[in-house]
Amino acid sequence: MRTFFFSLFLLSLSLSAFCQYETRFEKSGGTQTPTYEEAMAFYSKLAKDFPQIRLVEKGPTDSGKPLHLLLYSRSREFDMARLKAQGKAILLINNAIHPGESDGVDASMMLLRDIALHPERFPQLDSLVLAIIPFYNIGGALNRNSTTRVNQDGPEEYGFRGNARHYDLNRDFIKADTRNARSFAAIFHELDPDLFVDTHVSNGADYQYVMTLDYTQEDKLGGVLGDFQRSTFLPYLYRHMKEAGYEATPYVNAWGQTPDKGFVQFPDWPRYSTGYAALFHTIGVMTETHMLKPYDQRVKATYAYLEGTTRLLARYRRQLLRMRQDTKEAVKQQEKFAVTWQVTKDQSTQIQFKGYEPEYFPSQVSGLERLHYNRSKPFTRTVPFFNTYEPVDVINRPAAYVIPQGWHHVTELLRLNQVQMQALPRDTVMEVEVYHIRDVKTAGQPYEGHYWHTGVTLETQTQKVSFWKGDWYIPVNQWVNRYIIETLEPRAVDSFFKWNFFDTILQQKEGFSAYVFEDLAAELLKKSPDLQKALEEKKKQDATFANSAEAQLEFIYENSPYREKEYLRYPVFRIPVK
Repeated sequence: MRTFFFSLFLLSLSLSAFCQYETRFEKSGGTQTPTYEEAMAFYSKLAKDFPQIRLVEKGPTDSGKPLHLLLYSRSREFDMARLKAQGKAILLINNAIHPGESDGVDASMMLLRDIALHPERFPQLDSLVLAIIPFYNIGGALNRNSTTRVNQDGPEEYGFRGNARHYDLNRDFIKADTRNARSFAAIFHELDPDLFVDTHVSNGADYQYVMTLDYTQEDKLGGVLGDFQRSTFLPYLYRHMKEAGYEATPYVNAWGQTPDKGFVQFPDWPRYSTGYAALFHTIGVMTETHMLKPYDQRVKATYAYLEGTTRLLARYRRQLLRMRQDTKEAVKQQEKFAVTWQVTKDQSTQIQFKGYEPEYFPSQVSGLERLHYNRSKPFTRTVPFFNTYEPVDVINRPAAYVIPQGWHHVTELLRLNQVQMQALPRDTVMEVEVYHIRDVKTAGQPYEGHYWHTGVTLETQTQKVSFWKGDWYIPVNQWVNRYIIETLEPRAVDSFFKWNFFDTILQQKEGFSAYVFEDLAAELLKKSPDLQKALEEKKKQDATFANSAEAQLEFIYENSPYREKEYLRYPVFRIPVK
């Protein structure tokens, strides 16, 4: 009898403790998510009540409110250098990058609460540090509504996708237009996480899964980390999710067709969270729960994934830490870097996919054919998953880049992302490789605050260029070489050039008046038989050119010493490896 009453007493204590930290999601029966203020109050109480938890104010965001970081360290040590010296692994979870997709907000609240109340259930946290960004897009979280996620089944109210300046933050990791992105970069490099999770909800096709995984593309990740992701990381987590009751599949990137015909792995370019993390040798996953599944199922599936990731990281901690360190060392001497990729359509992985039969019938709105997924006709079949990407543009690593100090908005981002550089101690002249822009294609509509350059044609020349004291010399022998090369090489898919960082060089600042230049042009032709010959050849080949005095003067000007040397000259210079 005493045992019974003692057990009852312990149960009442447990229930009392739980009630202190019950979330709005739980109180509502799985239909609601907290406001920003409610969630931060919840985390503040956890941090006050449990010394293993620390809530830290970090950098600014566009909303005017600071970004916060939660840390769970069982040893109560919160200094990252000391923790890494102790061999602890770091898991970073980013929530509410799209606050309408709030599954990770609720899952993280419950997971941290459960770890704090029941540490015996989570022995894996002995060797890990859990880091959580509770709300990345605070401005979007404050813009609360119940209408903008028109295709999504719950919660009842949620935040908005755009941030306080209407940026999609999951397109901003490379260009870092927002304060959010810059504060995230500072957090990311302080932690140097060994695994990264960014929580989302999918759009697109209908299928049976509650959870899909949008993970780092393994060919771009490359090396031992790519092998580990394919052979160990993904099999472990797929198995874990199935055992937890939430069988998962790769993110269903089936735009333009139904997934029963197969689909392509999402290309996580560096603008996206997982592509950004890969530049620094961190495996990342965007969890993508299915928008049409009930909210409580989506949150519980996200919880299961996050908990499974802590188990995996604890189990493979030593191996993953060693692989990341080896990769950081190897990349310092890596000679070739792919900067653009394309999917290989003649190679695929056959996967078992659980979907619903697509059907087509007349729309009640337009009368035209519409797509419908028939949930009364589920199927399981083998479909091709196109998950092999091959390099298109491959760059030879230079010994260094040199950037004139006037491009300070570029060097500020490089410094933020741990790039080491030295100021030139004196004025000097160096022989460098110079890129000249010969053609650039630009999007006709703005995209995330930019008119993105979709294609770049270059001509490379070796020239002697004058540099000033204080210009920046950037050696390419660093563990962040991928970031350096994939931002500074103009043809790279998410280079600073493509994001318009250098657009002022695309506009000519000086020119000539034809009636004045005519006499000088004639003198130039007399002094340069080669220029005269080139002019005559072009006139023979191009009738329009031959009948245009203006075009011929422009040709002479462009091939003369008077041509503006900075025009179309890319202002990041390469020093080749000798």
